[in-house]
Amino acid sequence: MLDAHVTVAALVEREGRFLCVEEEVAGALVINQPAGHLEAGETLLGAVCRETLEETAWHFTPAALLGIYHYKSASGTTYLRFAFIGTVSGHDPARTLDAGIRQALWLDETELRARKAQHRGPQVLRAITDYRRGQRYPLEILAHLGDAPMTP
Repeated sequence: MLDAHVTVAALVEREGRFLCVEEEVAGALVINQPAGHLEAGETLLGAVCRETLEETAWHFTPAALLGIYHYKSASGTTYLRFAFIGTVSGHDPARTLDAGIRQALWLDETELRARKAQHRGPQVLRAITDYRRGQRYPLEILAHLGDAPMTP
C-alpha cells in the first residue's frame, strides 16, 4: 500500500517576482513555494489558501491548477503535490508565520535559479518551468465529493 502525503503549493508571480518562503528543515535553510499538507476535512483549495496565509501572511486566491507532481524524497517519503497558480492580497505583516518559516521572499527567476542548491526539492523549479510554458488547468478539474464513504 502506498502511503503518499498530499500537499499543496501556491505559485504567485507579481512584477516578475515569485512568492517564496525561506524555511528551516532539518537544520538547513531551504527555499520553497508556500506549501504544506492537506489536513483532515479540508479541500485542496482551502488547504492552499490556508498554507499560503500561514507561511507568508498573504491571502491567496487560486485561479488555476498548475499541475500534480509525484515526488519521492531522499528519505523515501512519497508526495503528491497539487500546485496552484493565483494571486495574493491583504498582506498582514504583523501575523506570526508558521514554525520553521524564517521569512517570505519575492524572488525573480534568476535569483531562484541561482539558489537552486537551497531548493526544498525539484518541484520548486519544475513549477516555474511549467508556469513559464503556459501550463494551466481549470479549477473545475477538481471535484470535492465530501467525506461520505463510498458504497459498493
